[in-house]
Amino acid sequence: MTPPDLKDPVQRAAYQRELAGVALGLRRSGVALAVIGAGVALVRLYWWREMPVWAPAGLIGVGLMAMVSAIAARSRYHQLRMRG
Repeated sequence: MTPPDLKDPVQRAAYQRELAGVALGLRRSGVALAVIGAGVALVRLYWWREMPVWAPAGLIGVGLMAMVSAIAARSRYHQLRMRG
């Protein structure tokens, strides 16, 4: 693939849409896991004190790692796409 011409508004918009789709599932699942982990942390704090601390921390950690992985994949895709 040839690199997109980012000076052309039509090609820039098309490339932005293309880039938005890269690792979309991984980004969404990372955000979902982090939000679920925060909810579990609140449940543990107010209603279920016997829950181990590692449960919500693990969910939040896995969610953050998924988001970091998605950011890295998207950056790598951009680098390769710009190189041509």
